[in-house]
Amino acid sequence: MTKHIFVTGGVVSSLGKGLTAASIGCLLEKSGLSVRMQKLDPYINVDPGTMNPYQHGEVYVLDDGSEMDLDLGHYERFTDAPLTADCNYTTGKIYQSIIAKERAGEYLGQTVQVIPHVTDEIKAAIDKLSTPDVDVVITEIGGTVGDIESLPFLEAIRQYGIQHPAGDCLFIHLTLLVYLAASGELKTKPTQQSVGKLREIGIQPDLLICRTTEPMTEEMGRKISMFCNVRPEGVIEERDVEHSIYEVPLMLRRQGLHALIGQHLGLSMPEPDLSDWEAIVDTVVRATREVEIAVVGKYMDLHDAYKSVYEAIAHAGIANEVKIKLRKVSSDDIDTSNVDATLGGVQGICVPGGFGGRGIEGKVLAAKFAREHGIPYLGLCYGLHMAVIEFARNVCGLEDANSTEVDPTTPHPVLSLLDAQLKVTDKGGTMRLGAQVCRLREGRARSAYGTDQIQERHRHRWEFNNEYRATFEQHGMTFTGLSLDKDLVEIVEIPGHPWYVAVQFHPEFKSKPTRAHPLFRDFVKAASGGGDDPFPTRTPVRAGQAS
Repeated sequence: MTKHIFVTGGVVSSLGKGLTAASIGCLLEKSGLSVRMQKLDPYINVDPGTMNPYQHGEVYVLDDGSEMDLDLGHYERFTDAPLTADCNYTTGKIYQSIIAKERAGEYLGQTVQVIPHVTDEIKAAIDKLSTPDVDVVITEIGGTVGDIESLPFLEAIRQYGIQHPAGDCLFIHLTLLVYLAASGELKTKPTQQSVGKLREIGIQPDLLICRTTEPMTEEMGRKISMFCNVRPEGVIEERDVEHSIYEVPLMLRRQGLHALIGQHLGLSMPEPDLSDWEAIVDTVVRATREVEIAVVGKYMDLHDAYKSVYEAIAHAGIANEVKIKLRKVSSDDIDTSNVDATLGGVQGICVPGGFGGRGIEGKVLAAKFAREHGIPYLGLCYGLHMAVIEFARNVCGLEDANSTEVDPTTPHPVLSLLDAQLKVTDKGGTMRLGAQVCRLREGRARSAYGTDQIQERHRHRWEFNNEYRATFEQHGMTFTGLSLDKDLVEIVEIPGHPWYVAVQFHPEFKSKPTRAHPLFRDFVKAASGGGDDPFPTRTPVRAGQAS
């Protein structure tokens, strides 16, 4: 039967449950087990698709078009576990299913209640991943123990553990050891109280993973063991890593977490082969040459808003054996008076996805700066829109060109609403979403991919307006990626530029530390000035010039 690991968190949010769960998945896979991963989120939204990035971080999109919590990005980067819509359930998604069943009369007149109906629905969601070909399902419970909204999920996994044979379920609790700088001490009391709260609910953690900035002492481990009712060997230290988050699986292996999991679940657990992860960390440590990449967006105060973009750039740095220095630039702060000072000295410019008009002119200026100064440019989704608007205005001479998303009355709507979106009124889950096939023509993108057909993930409503294709081509922009029916522009390039590529999709979602995405890899390669270039560098295209 499929075994289950449940990961909960205590003391504070943002401890890194997703990263820890992903690292556990990595260890199990590297020990030869088949793993599935899942996140249960307490918020009432059906999915994060309508949530502000400042509140929730990025929306992570799967091949099947599901809009997911950003922790699923960790799952994909650390493991090869397939992810589908069944891998992320929210309170909203659970209640939506229950209400639909109630309206259809499936409860046969029962009073629908949290127990048993909500908890049963949560357990059914967990069971969806329990198939004969899966050895272990890792389920992360979002939020913090003690939150009101988390209680139905905690009650559901408590019941799940009781209803399955002993040794089939393992509870891992991630908690914080608080360091008080004034006294120079680590304090265990918040951890004790967190575990106490969990035990009040009826869950006794089998293993404790303690997040800490300072090393634990043996005495502290014994104290935590005694007061949290966890065996001493089950108290695991997860200290802040020195170089890269990709050190976490190595840290957990050194402490024998995989062996402990095997003992609890009755699984044969050979030593995980993490040689590829060791090579990653070694590359990060050894790299001395630095490449500075500017990421220009409007959610720069929250790192998680562009989490996958930053990670994909880091992966490209590993692939090219260079250190990445990020320059996070708020597009709200860029104007014609300071663009040179703001972006001067960077070796690459990336404009990630987004929506709405705020900060658009700063992004357009960033695209122009990259084009005119011969700086490698990578535009992602909205970053393609910014490149198109800039090129239309300053090279094609289309004054006040814009997207109808930003200016519905623009005289030159070079970006317009997708036909399929014209009658859409609901916001959630209604965009062009998920993996779509794209055919590639000669250019830097095809050179990077090494093939003429790809599948990449999308999340957008607006597209390049095909009425302007001829005008753009006449002025030097090429369309090197088109949808399968050739109706939608997926990739634009400027052949006369050292490296200028913008895509309508989100390649960052398919990048891994062990396998950098081809576009990010070649973008950073161009920025670092390394490797052979199959396309000779020519003078960057300026206003009034054709390539």
